[in-house]
Amino acid sequence: MKLGIVGLPNVGKSTLFNAITKAGAECANYPFCTIEPNVGIVPVPDERLDKLAEMYSPEKITPTTIEFVDIAGLVKGASRGEGLGNKFLSHIREVDAIVHVVRCFEDGNIIHVDGSIGSLRDIETINLELIFADLEVMERRIDRTRKMLKSGDKKFQVELELYENIKDNLEKGTPVRMMNFDAEQAAQVEQLFLLTSKPVLYAANVSEDELQSSQDNKFVKELKECAQKEGSEVMVICAKIEEEISQLEDDEKKEFLQELGLAESGLDRLVKASYKLLGLISFLTAGTPEVRAWTIKKGTKAPQAAGKIHSDFEKGFIRAEIVAYKDLMECGTYNAAKEKGLVRSEGKEYVMHDGDITLFRFNV
Repeated sequence: MKLGIVGLPNVGKSTLFNAITKAGAECANYPFCTIEPNVGIVPVPDERLDKLAEMYSPEKITPTTIEFVDIAGLVKGASRGEGLGNKFLSHIREVDAIVHVVRCFEDGNIIHVDGSIGSLRDIETINLELIFADLEVMERRIDRTRKMLKSGDKKFQVELELYENIKDNLEKGTPVRMMNFDAEQAAQVEQLFLLTSKPVLYAANVSEDELQSSQDNKFVKELKECAQKEGSEVMVICAKIEEEISQLEDDEKKEFLQELGLAESGLDRLVKASYKLLGLISFLTAGTPEVRAWTIKKGTKAPQAAGKIHSDFEKGFIRAEIVAYKDLMECGTYNAAKEKGLVRSEGKEYVMHDGDITLFRFNV
């Protein structure tokens, strides 16, 4: 899973990225401090792995990972080459989803690229640049499809109607992710790799003083109203606090979070929200050699889940022996769960669930 962290210059993107990945990306009070995208791969926090490790005493514990890409700040006119222009847009094209950091705090010491704070204006600036870039793609597609129509193949007429519909909606300011398509059209749209088709999670970056009272922050309120209209979620964070948390040891982190009245860090919440955004779940494998989490799409069947471990597991799939994490914890041991009939044997049509502890049987 690859998430692109985007936003206008000086909104706290790189500070948040540093906190998440401890990668030491350069942060400074001037636009385009991030030129080449910084990439950080971080483990996904999963307390189930720790509980399984207590049970199995494995040689190693391997969490699943998530990749964050800190992409250069965008400015008006990027689709026409302003700022870092097309370079920025090409970096966005490569990610699975967008974490859009929006500045929701006042600070005279930190320059805003537009001279003042305005969460809705900031969102609109980025959305419009992505829409303009998608319009260029659609215009080229439409021209090409019109030429193909001369062959007499009716499928090009269907494609042309779809492309023209997308273009019309983009011109009205509607991102592709808010448009309605049937299953066949959705499959075609996926092949276009349009920027506004990517799911978006908004990260409202507030000041340290406002983290506890963010419901009173007018910029956060505006952002939530806007996100609700497009079916996106908003996560309130303080990038500065996240940076402080990232520098603490585990015990100190817990104490610091308790002092702040927070149940979990922004990173934990960001990962959970990202999983939900992309429709992802984790299944687990457990044994003495290793306890491990594996990420799959919700709705994945057992053989394809087995293929995440090794292609041979999918090719020679026989069955999956599965116990739910909750059942295993209640029973205390795998054998006790088996005796109670809670270890199930599932075939090729079984749809995996989050927290399935799985042993795949295969023959190649």
